[in-house]
Amino acid sequence: MSDSDTPPRQPGLLLALTPVVLTLMLLGLQLFYFGDFTPHIPLAIGLAITGAIGIYLGHHWPGLERGVFHVINVSLPSVSVLIVVGMIIGVWIASGTVPSLIYYGLTILSPKIFLAAAMIMCAVVSVSLGTSWGTVGTVGLALMGIGAGFDVPAYWTAGAVVSGAFFGDKISPLSDTTNLAPAVTAQNVFDHIRNMMPTTVPAMLIALAIYIWAGFSVVDGSSTSFERIEAITSALETNFMISPLLLIPALLVIVLAVMKKPPIPTLFFGVIVGGLTAVLAQGATLHEVFQYSNSGYSIDTGVSEVDSLLNRGGIQSMMWTISLILIALGFGGALERTGCLQAIISAIIAKVHSFAGIQTAATGTSFATNLVAGDPYLSIALPGRMYAPVYRGMGKSTLNLSRSIEEGGTLMSPMIPWNAGGAFVISALGLGVAQGDLQNLLYIPLSFACWMSPLIGILYAWTGWFQLPASDVERADWIENDRSITDMSDFGYEHPTGESSSAAANPAQ
Repeated sequence: MSDSDTPPRQPGLLLALTPVVLTLMLLGLQLFYFGDFTPHIPLAIGLAITGAIGIYLGHHWPGLERGVFHVINVSLPSVSVLIVVGMIIGVWIASGTVPSLIYYGLTILSPKIFLAAAMIMCAVVSVSLGTSWGTVGTVGLALMGIGAGFDVPAYWTAGAVVSGAFFGDKISPLSDTTNLAPAVTAQNVFDHIRNMMPTTVPAMLIALAIYIWAGFSVVDGSSTSFERIEAITSALETNFMISPLLLIPALLVIVLAVMKKPPIPTLFFGVIVGGLTAVLAQGATLHEVFQYSNSGYSIDTGVSEVDSLLNRGGIQSMMWTISLILIALGFGGALERTGCLQAIISAIIAKVHSFAGIQTAATGTSFATNLVAGDPYLSIALPGRMYAPVYRGMGKSTLNLSRSIEEGGTLMSPMIPWNAGGAFVISALGLGVAQGDLQNLLYIPLSFACWMSPLIGILYAWTGWFQLPASDVERADWIENDRSITDMSDFGYEHPTGESSSAAANPAQ
């Protein structure tokens, strides 16, 4: 709402699409024409364009500002996780936890099974922690080191890490996005997780099969340089105390997560234990631990692979990613505040009337919101609110919707480099995309589990498999809690509660 007594106008479809199209054009110019992977300024200009359109529609700046900061505020817990993960990376390297993981991985794992093992390991840790970002920044970073030792291309390793980490996040009851999707569709989180199994299990099995095939076909284990592995393990032994005991910080964090402790305190406890381990086991001073937490770890071992992996971490290393996330969130908040996103989604709903079409549109809308707004939370919350009344009007369970928006939101987030998820993956795994190493963006198509799940979900929508009708309990809940229901009687659907069409609610509610 504007600050005057006259409510602002709602944008038409063409006007609503204008900031989206212009921003995507600016992103294309920056990324592909200039070859500069810094999406910050195009997104900031997109925010300005959206603000100008909002003022044209009758909004006042204070109201637009509240919309921008509301979305940023909602996602601040994720920014907090980024800060703590930056600290934990620097401290766990200094403590010897990450070097020990790399050392034992190189001595125990085989190049042939490495990619499959990496995906499984990240999935297990992510389910336990409830955070894909925490998994990528810790276990994922160690796996990048192991992959480098096995001469596995970085984009293959990153693809396996992302597949496991984000899929584990998707089905973990401790995950914020896994709780958000059923919350906006008025469902139970465990029913939501159970309903995701028909897409989750096949996608994971297919991805696992591909990674096993890649291990035996793409990764040439016979040419793995044992001299290179020896050089890496020797450098680690020379510069760090290596011991299974140094894995305790990681194990304690996993135990706390399994005990369902909140993620931010759990990860920060990992920072504290890692700092103490760095002092006791590696001889670091308290001041050095502070430096590692803020500015990251720094070492010169004389082995380039080791130096490139271990010279990272700290809060400051996350600032590029955090600044990108804040700008992208502001852009998404402006699009939501001005009604642009709602206008686009309403136009889709007005044109699509079959259940298969709505299910496909819900997944596509979550992905498109991820693409434009750069925020996985908005990509779940906004389509969830907009589409839920339509599902009810069709007499379908909103569990179908919660699965669609989880897959288009959570799983597609790391596939978009300027999205919060993609920016973090690129930064935490040291893929060097911002420095021009664009070939590592191949991790996107190689994150098989992430993009296969939405495709399987869309296939189910058109075949009618695993599509749940609303149960009697759900229908009773709709009446008891006065849930919004869109009148779909003109398209052959009976009103699910038996009310007249005049009782149907606005789909935007």
